[in-house]
Amino acid sequence: MKNLSLIMLFTIAWNLPLPAADLPRSQPEAQGVDSAALLAFVCAADKKLDSLHSLMVVRHGNVIAEGWWAPYHSRAPHSLFSLSKSFTSTAIGIAIAEGKLNLDDEVLKFFPEEAPAQPSAHLKAMRISDLLRMSTGHDSEPPRTSGQSWVKSFLAHPVPFKPGTHFLYNTSATYICSAIVQKATGQTLLEYLKPRLFEPLGIDHPTWEKSPQGISTGGYGLSVRTEDIAKFGQLYLQKGKWNGKQLVSEAWIDAATARQTSNGSNPKSDWDQGYGYQFWRCRNGAYRGDGAFGQYCIVLPEQDTVIAITSGLKDMQAVLNLVWESLPPAMHTGTLPPNEMAVKQLDKTLKGLSLTMPEGTSPASKSVGRKFEFPENNRKLESVALKKIGEEGAMAIVARFAGKEQEIICGLGKWAQSQSVWDKTEIQIIAAAGAWTSPDTYTAKICFRETPFVQTFQFQFVGDELKLDVESNVGFGSTKQPTLTGKLSFLSP
Repeated sequence: MKNLSLIMLFTIAWNLPLPAADLPRSQPEAQGVDSAALLAFVCAADKKLDSLHSLMVVRHGNVIAEGWWAPYHSRAPHSLFSLSKSFTSTAIGIAIAEGKLNLDDEVLKFFPEEAPAQPSAHLKAMRISDLLRMSTGHDSEPPRTSGQSWVKSFLAHPVPFKPGTHFLYNTSATYICSAIVQKATGQTLLEYLKPRLFEPLGIDHPTWEKSPQGISTGGYGLSVRTEDIAKFGQLYLQKGKWNGKQLVSEAWIDAATARQTSNGSNPKSDWDQGYGYQFWRCRNGAYRGDGAFGQYCIVLPEQDTVIAITSGLKDMQAVLNLVWESLPPAMHTGTLPPNEMAVKQLDKTLKGLSLTMPEGTSPASKSVGRKFEFPENNRKLESVALKKIGEEGAMAIVARFAGKEQEIICGLGKWAQSQSVWDKTEIQIIAAAGAWTSPDTYTAKICFRETPFVQTFQFQFVGDELKLDVESNVGFGSTKQPTLTGKLSFLSP
């Protein structure tokens, strides 16, 4: 069911006035793109991929299609995960242009106080260029733990291969790039890039996570809007020039997006086409920055096109396969005749996008209003009760965590917005929807709206017990949590 009440949040507008910092809008045919083919791509993505969160297609510098799957929307930032690496690479390129760094600088030069007493020959030989192209010589990724300096852990990690000879995707290497920028400039990566990249591009309020040592994490942790991703890709497509000013040198753009190291030979895999300086080479002459669970900045120089996508999905190759199958064939060198019918249908489809929601009814249930208490558990969940809200079938999940009670509103057939610390340590912006999927089972989806993560909660009431199952759409480990069983509290009203 689509969330009609939030349609205006998910826009595709050809002629609406926009802030000067945003990209111009255009109808697809005016930029040589078939609207019907774009529509087919969006419909296929909505049906086959579970699930995209946002999409923006830019041709010749103009946005020709944009949509957000409710409850995601255009103004909300989204966690980029490893797409952050491409921004870190850009900071290195700018610092080199400013004379603060050199591509061939040895890594140990910046951290003499944290180096091992007797560094190995391979560690001594490691350079910034090796960090950038994921060829540090490691055979496993150095750990990043709260108990020790991340730089010190990196430098203490064995380096069995000669740097430059062995590819290993290595987020800790990107963190060291961030630490080097901070050493060389006296500013965090975020502080350094604000006046040099973010502000010129009109990227407002970017945030970047920090290590326990106060250094931007570099390899992940950046959060910006979908349009900000598109602007970043457009900057690279324009060889570093923005509004007549060279923000990043053309030489750096060319080097960063070129094949700097080999990483495989599978012609069908977009992860085997070579690696640049924190950018992946793609099939079809393209390159990209990408992050876990489907965060993409795809640049197609031959088509003069940028595609920005945020997602929460497991199969990242499936997204790229669909892009290659659908979009390049729809792009032509000249303009196309107007196709108002296809434009209207595309507009309608993009405005009605939504993540799937639980479907069912909202029956009166003896379980509503009763509190169930849980034995001590590592999630620190103490009790749960369901409460009916209003007359439209909405429910509230009233949960007590670590001595603090919170309430999450779940819309019926629509997303309800709120804030939560459910199963988290910090407050997060969420949206939730739920339904009675059987007479004794209430199913809720809770979307952590600025991240890829959506959790499905199943509350099954069996007599005086509540069985709670929680499963995430994606994760770095197991996505399903152990079942918790709560007992009815006879003190509840």
